[in-house]
Amino acid sequence: MLITHHFRAFATAAALLASAALAQAQQLPNVLILATGGTIAGAGASAANSATYAAAKVPVDKLIAGLPELSKVANVKGEQVFQIASESFTNDNLLTLGKRVSALVKQPDVDGIVVTHGTDTLEETAYFLNLVVRTDKPIVVVGSMRPGTALSADGALNLYDAVNVAASKDAKGKGVLVTMNDEIHSGRDVSKAINIRTEAFKSQWGALGMVVEGKNYWFRAPVKRHTTQSEFNIDEITALPQVDIAYGYGNVPASSYEAIGKGAKAIIHAGTGNGSVADRVVPALQKLRADGVQVIRSSRVNTGGFVLRNAEQPDDKYDWVVAHDLNPQKARILAMVALTKPLSTADLQRVFWEY
Repeated sequence: MLITHHFRAFATAAALLASAALAQAQQLPNVLILATGGTIAGAGASAANSATYAAAKVPVDKLIAGLPELSKVANVKGEQVFQIASESFTNDNLLTLGKRVSALVKQPDVDGIVVTHGTDTLEETAYFLNLVVRTDKPIVVVGSMRPGTALSADGALNLYDAVNVAASKDAKGKGVLVTMNDEIHSGRDVSKAINIRTEAFKSQWGALGMVVEGKNYWFRAPVKRHTTQSEFNIDEITALPQVDIAYGYGNVPASSYEAIGKGAKAIIHAGTGNGSVADRVVPALQKLRADGVQVIRSSRVNTGGFVLRNAEQPDDKYDWVVAHDLNPQKARILAMVALTKPLSTADLQRVFWEY
């Protein structure tokens, strides 16, 4: 009788604990991690390898299993979309990822999305999603500068912060976000500024906020059009047009622009300073525009690039567009998305002002 009594007490206690755990899980938000590879899923030969390693080796289920603290933040599930290094990302990868995110955020049982990504093109993917996924649910793109096998690896905390942000009600409606090194950035503004430090990602207008011990602290909000306010919709995009980048430098030949512009719907000029164009290159760009290729002047300046219309070049006269404050790689993303619609040069310039 005594054994039976103890067994019943144990069973009752276990049932209560299970019930409490279920109740807690039901109260937590549901966050889905979409994994694409990159350094955050990388592995080095030894703990001393922080810059020499193989990217895209660790599957998403192992990333989640290595962070049991996530269970206190959200009900987390993972899905392996790709397992590639981000320098190999293609337009087709962008479309596949964008359509998957769009489908998932429509589900009532999904409260937020985290995308793990290699850092080399993370800023491009984040901006793409910011332009084409129509939702106010938090979408957070995250990576790491060191593989998980390295001393002082940053991936675990970055991922923990990303899930915290994706699970937060105060992150709704702020567009696609990037969490790196305890900071919260807008997917529009952020860029990789250095390649060997954990504080690699910077926004030229400053971070939106910080994550400290699982709590968000916000200091500003994005004002450019994004997500729910966007005129572009990933569900309506089947292909992205060819848009290429030509890099300006001293003694640059016009022939490089002519070669890059072949077959392109637009060409991004990564110019010096205020998107300056060498005198010998101007005729080549004029010819490309006459042939129907949109010419967009950007700046190769790493931080603080800001191209003024009709300064340095008579953009109105040449029927060119300026990229505003977008760097060349971000300008390429916006041009590709915008040119899925039949826009005039004036409309394309409006898009660059608004997004």
